[in-house]
Amino acid sequence: MRMYDIIVKKRDGGELTEEEIYFFIEGYTKGEIPDYQASALTMAIYFQGMSQKETATLTQAMVDSGETIDLSQIEGHIVDKHSTGGVGDKVTFIVGPLVASVGVPVAKMSGRGLGHTGGTLDKLESIEGLQIEMTKEQFINNVNQHKLAVAGQTGNLAPADKKLYALRDVTATVDSMPLIAGSIMSKKLASGADSIVLDVKTGSGAFMKSLEDSEALAREMVNIGNNLGRHTVAVISDMNQPLGYEVGNANEIKEAAQILQGKKVMDLRELSLEIAAHMTLLAEVFSSYEEAYQALEANLENGKAFNALRTLIEAQGGNVDMIDDLNKLPQAKYAVEVKADTDGFVKEIDAESIGVAAMYLGAGRATKDDEINHGVGITLHKKIGDKVTASEPLVTLHSDQEQPEASISKVKEAYTIADEKIEAPALIHKVIK
Repeated sequence: MRMYDIIVKKRDGGELTEEEIYFFIEGYTKGEIPDYQASALTMAIYFQGMSQKETATLTQAMVDSGETIDLSQIEGHIVDKHSTGGVGDKVTFIVGPLVASVGVPVAKMSGRGLGHTGGTLDKLESIEGLQIEMTKEQFINNVNQHKLAVAGQTGNLAPADKKLYALRDVTATVDSMPLIAGSIMSKKLASGADSIVLDVKTGSGAFMKSLEDSEALAREMVNIGNNLGRHTVAVISDMNQPLGYEVGNANEIKEAAQILQGKKVMDLRELSLEIAAHMTLLAEVFSSYEEAYQALEANLENGKAFNALRTLIEAQGGNVDMIDDLNKLPQAKYAVEVKADTDGFVKEIDAESIGVAAMYLGAGRATKDDEINHGVGITLHKKIGDKVTASEPLVTLHSDQEQPEASISKVKEAYTIADEKIEAPALIHKVIK
């Protein structure tokens, strides 16, 4: 078998066999296939696409290129959740405790962030003492005992994906639906869950800006999961404005804890319940979506979900006082208000610009070596459809600089004020099974 022939076949629109895909992935991972041939194939895939069968095979080959996590010692049906990323997305900290509160095991492997805010692990480390590095035995024991654990990814998961993504990033082939879907799903499948719920974002603050592209990606990933024996559901949710009112690290933990204590931040609450309901349905704990939603909503009100968060923090060595008294979480030196220049109604909030403003404050990383400042961030006061008067605060910047000019400028750029009121965009666009 020759790489040249595989490139020609895909260039001309042919369907690659399982043997040809494995030949490419194994050879490229081992360094036997050069970058120039791998980039030629990814460009051919970019233009010609891949069938469902090809995409599933590519994903499985990337899973098989490294270690897989064996979670078979965990009791019960393990359901994982993955978000394609967004601004103010602290859903994991609500959904994990919610799902655990009804007895479904959540074994969450997460990463660090490169971008506007920290990743799941960075945000959790806002809590003093909390350990995200643990042995496999500790991780499994925590899930069996408490139904919930969140840890850093261990082992060499899907190394082919890591190598291939680095190549795609510099050869203009990132935006290929089968390659994006295969990249995301290879890591989720290697992480060992029985079923997966995907939160696919769409809009200005999402990787996929259009609903059409978001739906195509969601369908591609659901097909991969189902074709490879993992029941997968995708929820397409809106990211045309930040989710909730807090963007950062400690302040996102604070908002998640408040939701678990019953606070009615409606978009964040609604999306968390939606994702949690689908997770519990996949675990076959409830017989209908309505039954699942009602039971989970009850656990937001009665304190069971909040107790599950407290248990997670305690079990992983964190200072639970920081959750019982949210004022003990890290805080910035200054609170700087960014005010509206005119009267009117909020027409648009460019979520990505809000995220960049948070990164300028130190809430995220521009490079992988940057350190996260857990105390800085942004509190939104106005969202799409809200009435605004001149000199009224749009946001508060929590900053360690007295005048964070770059962030102020970015926030002003993010907000569009109009004369007429418009309706906020729908939060949940579609569920794909």
